[in-house]
Amino acid sequence: MSRKPELRGRAARLARLLPPGAGQAARAPFVLLVVLLLGGGLIGLLVLNSALSEGAFQKDDLQKEMKALTDEEQSLQRDIDAYSAPDALQRRARELGMVPGGDPAFLNPDGTVKGVPSAAPAGQTAARGPLALAPEAIPGSPATPSATTPAAPGAGQVTPQTVPEYTVPLQQSAPSAQSSTYPTPGR
Repeated sequence: MSRKPELRGRAARLARLLPPGAGQAARAPFVLLVVLLLGGGLIGLLVLNSALSEGAFQKDDLQKEMKALTDEEQSLQRDIDAYSAPDALQRRARELGMVPGGDPAFLNPDGTVKGVPSAAPAGQTAARGPLALAPEAIPGSPATPSATTPAAPGAGQVTPQTVPEYTVPLQQSAPSAQSSTYPTPGR
């Protein structure tokens, strides 16, 4: 068994002042404090690591979503560019029965007319498919404005006598699949 060495001199006098077993009692709270600090630190690191990995997963998901949305945006932009190309606009206008207009005339700020307006050439017609008209354009509908409605006189206003009247024949057939293949951009 282990024996305590005998203390001599000054050490013996100091040892008599301290109660026996005091060294064991002072060591237990310190060990407990160190164990609690180490355990708390490990738990804190575990929580921090979990939060960082969760943030990394969210970042990865958001990057995938951003890539998908960027691809969709580029696809839609290509569609818009294809619809707004001059040859596509001209083809679509011809399908709707439009023809190139004549020479335009311009109004100057002082009210004078610059240029001589001319009508579109009469010989140019385009093959048309079925045409869907707005309710205002259908003759006899309640939404059609009356031609006899008097307009308030004003500078630069066009009167009904100076505007030639054009009519579009109504077709009673159902809209074709061709007209639905060209959606209006922006809708």
